[in-house]
Amino acid sequence: MNNKKEVLLKLFVSTLYLSAFTFGGGYVIVTLMKKKFVDEYHWIEENEMLDLVAIAQSSPGAIAVNGAIVVGYKLAGVAGALVAIVGTVIPPFLIISAVSVFYNVFRENYIIAQLLEGMQAGVGAVIAAVVFDMGEGVVKGKNAGSIIIMLGAFIASCIFGVNVVYIVIACLMIGVARTLINERGEKK
Repeated sequence: MNNKKEVLLKLFVSTLYLSAFTFGGGYVIVTLMKKKFVDEYHWIEENEMLDLVAIAQSSPGAIAVNGAIVVGYKLAGVAGALVAIVGTVIPPFLIISAVSVFYNVFRENYIIAQLLEGMQAGVGAVIAAVVFDMGEGVVKGKNAGSIIIMLGAFIASCIFGVNVVYIVIACLMIGVARTLINERGEKK
């Protein structure tokens, strides 16, 4: 990477841009962050990005902000995390402020309502792409344990309707257990 000021500037501009033009929630911005920071800038490896997304998703708060925090911290420490937070929070803050001021006008406008309905379909497609992209990374790793965990989480959520909080906690415990078992195996 280049000098820290240049990285911080690129990080701020990237998170600001991604946040300003990402509609549909945190999972949409995760895909764009991957394309920007993994594919374009080559600052982070793909497996590491998946780990950072897992951390962001399992932490309380908005995944877009959590994702920006972990990526910013990975790239430039505390300063990177702060810059990424500011870049990620400014656009939605301004947009939501404007929407709240003009809420009644937006709510009753036919064109705006149709625009939002069209955006919902696009957001669904982007979220499906995120799921495919992240799942593909797990399958490509060819780790049977990870594939079983992914399938188990999917079945628990989609078929049995288990609350996502319980699934995340269970996956966290499985991850801790796997790490402890692997560390014990390496020490022997």
